[in-house]
Amino acid sequence: MWYNDLRPDSELVNDRYSLILLEREDNYSRMLSNAAKKRTISNLLRLRQGLFENIPKKTVDTNLLLCSWNVKNFGTLKKRTAESLYYIAEIINAFDIVSVQEINRDLTDFKKVLKLLGSHWKYTLSDVTEGNSGNDERFGFIYDSRRVTHSGLSGEIVIAPESVADNAIINQLKRTPTFTGFESGWRKFSIVSVHLHPGDGGSNKAIRKEEVRLLMEVLNAKLASPTFRDRNMIILGDTNLYDDDYDIVELITNHDFVESEALEGKYTNTSLNQIYDRMFLNVDQYFKIATDDLGNEKGGVFNLFDYVYLNTTADISIYHPLMLSHKDDPSNLTDDASFKSYFNTYWKRNQMSDHLPIWLELQTESSDEFLVGKFGRF
Repeated sequence: MWYNDLRPDSELVNDRYSLILLEREDNYSRMLSNAAKKRTISNLLRLRQGLFENIPKKTVDTNLLLCSWNVKNFGTLKKRTAESLYYIAEIINAFDIVSVQEINRDLTDFKKVLKLLGSHWKYTLSDVTEGNSGNDERFGFIYDSRRVTHSGLSGEIVIAPESVADNAIINQLKRTPTFTGFESGWRKFSIVSVHLHPGDGGSNKAIRKEEVRLLMEVLNAKLASPTFRDRNMIILGDTNLYDDDYDIVELITNHDFVESEALEGKYTNTSLNQIYDRMFLNVDQYFKIATDDLGNEKGGVFNLFDYVYLNTTADISIYHPLMLSHKDDPSNLTDDASFKSYFNTYWKRNQMSDHLPIWLELQTESSDEFLVGKFGRF
């Protein structure tokens, strides 16, 4: 991580050129006041401790930490603070590959986060899905090039016209999924990142179900082709699947994809009442999710709001001035209760996200299993 912007001005001397978080519209002034710098440092220390306690360490040649995170309207929300960009970067830094949904057309904040991460962090981006249904969104992967490499495989999932029935409710997924290949140690795998149609029940569920049906038809053909015989595949992202969407889940699992046990049934939105973000794997016998001493898969949901933007009156009061300046009509922010409601319902979600990062630890070294298996073949 690149923490240079958190230094006092008195330490910069000739290093100002290396600052990342500057307001270009205001004569390149600092985006962080001294008070904001001190607050950010304090919160980063707490956040780093939370990541240390909840996310496994990166170990050489043995593990890979995969994360998926819908970062709300990443590029459209113009009132995200430099403080929040630091927290987003710190969370990404805890993993090896982060699949990001809801990156928008404007990449200003995205590029600032990449600079905070450091030069060894690389990325891939899809183009924005055009049209109103695409919601100005694109998909991205941010990865630590010291730990994983991009295999060269990269593309978007486009539905062939002949696959679409007459009078179908959709003919393409509303946000065009990406399909990207990676390599790490023994592992060669491809990741399909999705952001499916939202909404519970009725026509919304029907659209989402048809999106999954069309997607699985394409992926099943890919998996059956010789090109992908040695490729493990992971579907992940903001699926917008609800508790009762069993029939949609079966469209995925009927094609030999298995939902991660470490994530199954865990709430992934900020309100902690929906299981929107998921991971499904179709992998060979050597591709394993790491397990603990009891045999449980290592993975989970990282609740970042346990460490930053805390839901206490004292912490919320610090952000009263920002909330007043960010809200279109702040006239109803008149007491602690109204500030607290706005803070939890909108403001902190617009700073970070209304989704929480989900993650899995993958085992990247399988020499023992490979050798034992081959020995038994003689």
